[in-house]
Amino acid sequence: MGMQTGGKGRYLADVNVTPFVDVMLVLLIIFMVTAPMMTQGLEVDLPQTRAVSVLPKESDSLVMTIKADGSLYLDKYQVEYADLEGQIKRLVTDQKKQLFLRADQSVAYGTVVKVMGIIKAAGVDKLGVVAEDEKTAKAAAAAVGAAKKK
Repeated sequence: MGMQTGGKGRYLADVNVTPFVDVMLVLLIIFMVTAPMMTQGLEVDLPQTRAVSVLPKESDSLVMTIKADGSLYLDKYQVEYADLEGQIKRLVTDQKKQLFLRADQSVAYGTVVKVMGIIKAAGVDKLGVVAEDEKTAKAAAAAVGAAKKK
């Protein structure tokens, strides 16, 4: 790599790009494999609001998700209503973790209140509620609409 002397006292100014291309292809493959793993949680159509803060990435928090069909998930694992209080006591209260609630916007208000009551009965005093930023939601909806038209 670099300048080498050729035959009759001349320099060759060729750059060997093969190692560079090899490294870039390996990085591309690593990115393609790990990118799907970077998304957190389940697919839920969150309600939008103006003031939204980012969920903490630390391992000292869990996310309770209520999907549109009413099924409950604690992080990525499905939980039944009967087992919910015990699971929250064991995984959140006993380990002193934070709990955040994500609910699809089509879930009935009564279902959300019922789940919040179970969470309160399990001993969780502070509950974060997850929403989606209005600006981000509108931009994503516009991108999806444009992709569907093509």
